[in-house]
Amino acid sequence: MSVQRATLAAVAQEAGVSVPTVSKVVNGRTDVAPETRARVEALLVRHGYVARGAGGSQHAVRTIDLVFDALESPNNLEIIRGATEAASAEDFHVVVDVAPDDPLGAAWARRMAAARREGLILVTSEINTQQWQHFAEQRIPVVTIDPVNLPAPEVPSVGATNFNGGMAATSHLLDLGHRRIGFIEGPPQAMVAIARLHGYHAALSQRGLTSDPALMAAAGFNFEAGFGAALFLLGKEPRPTALFASNDPQAFGAIEAARTLGLRVPEDLSIVGFDDTASARWSAPPLTTVRQPFDEMGRVAMRRLLRMIAGEVLVSPRVELATELVVRKSTAQV
Repeated sequence: MSVQRATLAAVAQEAGVSVPTVSKVVNGRTDVAPETRARVEALLVRHGYVARGAGGSQHAVRTIDLVFDALESPNNLEIIRGATEAASAEDFHVVVDVAPDDPLGAAWARRMAAARREGLILVTSEINTQQWQHFAEQRIPVVTIDPVNLPAPEVPSVGATNFNGGMAATSHLLDLGHRRIGFIEGPPQAMVAIARLHGYHAALSQRGLTSDPALMAAAGFNFEAGFGAALFLLGKEPRPTALFASNDPQAFGAIEAARTLGLRVPEDLSIVGFDDTASARWSAPPLTTVRQPFDEMGRVAMRRLLRMIAGEVLVSPRVELATELVVRKSTAQV
């Protein structure tokens, strides 16, 4: 479902300039050549462009909502940094918020429209068709980052190569000689958790190994859940020689579980995480993990949203940024 608005993109194309240049003219920026400014202003009048705001007047502050399911993860700061840098470059302000409990989305969309929000970036939350439709009715474009559910095809989303990251983490442990590799899954409804699980299965299959359900345990994306899942898996006989956790907090919980059982990491047990949070390099031992480019995810999501606000149609709704395995001291040869 596209957002129908008077577009800056049409003006930019006819003027032979970029959309950001037209945006600068609309916002009264001085860093545009006088000839270019005059040409763009004439085309804005000809196209009948009306800026969003009361009575059609240009609102002084152009604002975007960056909304999280919860402000608990250190990854959020990286996403905020990338998004605000991209918004600032185009003279947009960013308001950081937590998603309201509004499964229908109508009241939420009305509040955003009343506050003259020009767009919404929704991070690690679920968005359903009804919510999406209400935002579209209010002419508020939406981009999601790591949505919990698989959104409708028309909902733009930005994420990481979770499947490839899951394969890389598991392959690293296989290369070190591990064959009994336990997997701490994420929440079963989370799309990113499912992709990492599939990567784990694929890496084992490539080596001719069959996944053992007894070596898998579902858990939430937090320290306590990782601790409990690791205790459960390490109680198996024979116990796993390695654990792959679906995110770093789970992996930190697994390290603590190993200590509780008198196991040394990595001498007795190798552990791999996923995310590469700031704490990963300072944990004891420093954590081998899969790096997600959170700041770039925020930056790309914001740039895509700004293109939609300018009236552009995105060629591909889904963008996945590359993950990278970062090897530190929590893994070793079996």
